[in-house]
Amino acid sequence: MAVSTAAPAAAKLRITEIFASVQGESTRVGLPTVFVRLTGCPLRCVWCDTAYAFQGGKGRDVASVLEEVASHGLLHVCVTGGEPLSQKACPTLLTALCDAGYSVSLETSGALDISAVDPRVSRIMDLKAPGSGEEAKNCYDNIPFLNASDEVKIVLADAADYEWAKARIAEHALTRRCTVLLSPVAGDLDPADLAEWIVRDRLPVRFQLQLHKILWNDARGR
Repeated sequence: MAVSTAAPAAAKLRITEIFASVQGESTRVGLPTVFVRLTGCPLRCVWCDTAYAFQGGKGRDVASVLEEVASHGLLHVCVTGGEPLSQKACPTLLTALCDAGYSVSLETSGALDISAVDPRVSRIMDLKAPGSGEEAKNCYDNIPFLNASDEVKIVLADAADYEWAKARIAEHALTRRCTVLLSPVAGDLDPADLAEWIVRDRLPVRFQLQLHKILWNDARGR
């Protein structure tokens, strides 16, 4: 098998967009952040709000991505998609960002192996509830790799999704491994209902709304 000898900085990626905004999700919500959105995703969640990242994008090397990230002058960087781990060079990019001194997070669907991700990266990993249409894609082999610096995010469309999430949290002792975040699908599940269920059940999770939707309603580059 041939092994590439290309320098890490020359590793190739397909990038949909790079922009500065505030983080809209996770425990980093509200922090000024540079987002690097990679192109491509093997999943098709019914509520996906970034379908524009499924195709297209522009070929870039890691060095040029680092240069553009640096131009924004921010400490926090979030690598997202699409599904960023669908690109083989994503772990190389993540390590390069860590080496450059950034506080780095990765938003991933939970369908692909996270074990190769640099341990300095905070992995924000989804579990796909039935309402997403992609429950079968969950890779539960990822769970043993999660630690206190990681987070599990579960987006819920209805009460059935909430009950499913409760069962998975208990089955895998998720809240003992990392922070667990529950959020409602915008327009499908009343946020107040979800908040009340969490309090009623004394569930040790974090309720969240997608701040970027509240501020900019899915506008690209925001």
